[in-house]
Amino acid sequence: MDFTSVKGKVAIVTGASRGIGEAIARVYAENGMKVVLAARSVEQGEKVVADIKANGGEATFVQTDCSDANQIKALVDKAVETYGRLDGIVSNAGIGMGGFPIHEYEDEDYDKIFDLNSKAVYIGMKYAAKAMFETKSEGGFIINVASVAGIMAQRGQALYTATKHGVVGMTKAAALDYAPYNITVNAICPGYTKTSIFGDIPEVALDMFAKDCPAQRMGNPMECGYLALFLASDMARYITGAAIPVDGALSAGHQNVSQWKHPEIRNN
Repeated sequence: MDFTSVKGKVAIVTGASRGIGEAIARVYAENGMKVVLAARSVEQGEKVVADIKANGGEATFVQTDCSDANQIKALVDKAVETYGRLDGIVSNAGIGMGGFPIHEYEDEDYDKIFDLNSKAVYIGMKYAAKAMFETKSEGGFIINVASVAGIMAQRGQALYTATKHGVVGMTKAAALDYAPYNITVNAICPGYTKTSIFGDIPEVALDMFAKDCPAQRMGNPMECGYLALFLASDMARYITGAAIPVDGALSAGHQNVSQWKHPEIRNN
């Protein structure tokens, strides 16, 4: 497993001040990539950059509200201005919303979640792809962080599910557009992952999520980070148009009752 192919590549990671975005930014920097971190929080974003630099990595922070298309364009321009080119983008910024039936959403909820979870991904792909062509990147990549909700619907999550299904669809279509030009486009679909998106949710609720997953645990953001590293490397150049679940088999199928005839083998 040789990741030297990513060394020196320039990549943008949105929503990089915490959670999955932070994990991806740290893994990229640890492997010699030049990372442009984007997030709303200056304090959190600059802290991550400082940590990366303290560990010998190269990174810069650009305060960005990804629900604003002009700010995403400015982010891409800043990355090119700083490092001379762009090789990849990871569109990770997003919000959760729901837990109730569709008739109980407010009308403004639609615009709020689609602006960040869907439109921001489209704008990121648009300007990043243009920058990759204009700066003559070799082996470009686009990674969209979707969700297990982009693969299967979730009760009480109608709008969130719609945005993530849309991200998967855009990913596949863009992969067809750019496959002839050696730019890969893939989606990472995390399941229940321990990030701040769960907020101050009670421990009993976290236990429920863990038990709902066949793997009987929640995911670690670094598990998405290492997949993002692989997708940015030369080892993954023939992988494009994929929506890859990182979910402990949550989206693999419906769980049912299953009994082992010889459970003693687990103790050997």
